Amino acid sequence: MSAGEKTKAKAEQIVGKAVRKAAHAAGDDTTAAKGAALEARGKGRGTKEKSKDAFKR
Repeated sequence: MSAGEKTKAKAEQIVGKAVRKAAHAAGDDTTAAKGAALEARGKGRGTKEKSKDAFKR
């Protein structure tokens, strides 16, 4: 897993969580859902990259 992909995945998780929590606190359900989707995409990307590393060994 390249360092760049790891960084992108972690950044998406962090930004998604921040957006989700801020929007939820403000009562904006649509933006909260978008933040949750971004967070999930980051987790998925991280999982994908980890599985690539497992097969390279």
